[in-house]
Amino acid sequence: MRYLFEPAPVVSVPVTGSVERFPVHRIYCVGRNYEEHAKEMGFTGREPPFFFLKPTDGLVVVNAGETGTMPYPSLTKNLHHEIELVVAIGKGGKNIKSEDAFGHIFGYAVGLDMTRRDLQGEMKKQGRPWCIGKAFDHSAPIGPITPIAQAGDVENAEIFVQVNGQDRQRSNTSQLIWNIAETIAHLSAAWELQPGDLIYTGTPEGVGAVVSGDTMVGAVAGVVELKVHVA
Repeated sequence: MRYLFEPAPVVSVPVTGSVERFPVHRIYCVGRNYEEHAKEMGFTGREPPFFFLKPTDGLVVVNAGETGTMPYPSLTKNLHHEIELVVAIGKGGKNIKSEDAFGHIFGYAVGLDMTRRDLQGEMKKQGRPWCIGKAFDHSAPIGPITPIAQAGDVENAEIFVQVNGQDRQRSNTSQLIWNIAETIAHLSAAWELQPGDLIYTGTPEGVGAVVSGDTMVGAVAGVVELKVHVA
């Protein structure tokens, strides 16, 4: 097969304890999936889950023990961090039942759903898609994937992010409105999941701005931490 130009390389994420890498297919994100975060964004209650996507080449892939770098994006004056547990799908499927969901998971990672909050807010006011606020270049930092057998109890795990050593967000994954299995069930009813899909499962309360020069350290207990510097 001949191409007009050289295709982009496959985007992949390192796997803890392996020389093999996880090739990424799609990035799904769950909106407002912690109650306290929903409240700080002006919403309440257990609303039906909703999803948005980020481009695969929006990942900032960070190796274990290293500090990744993301440039401060254009057009915004209000870049927010959102710490998230990321689920890596190893077995695809459609209309997956909640009770079968964990059989489709390869592992877990720590991710940041970086958000141009001012641009997202403007799109909300106009009733337009959020893409410019959520799906920009370098908007999805991610650490190494920990295989499911090596991960801790991710359904009841401390999750936090610190900026320059100070706590910003700190909660527990047990506070997810829609848990991991329910999220996979809902998501697979709308799209057929594929091996290589990543699911950013939502962020707890405490989202806030970062500026150039800040360093973020994000963690989920039982999963390799993520460290990112804003250039």
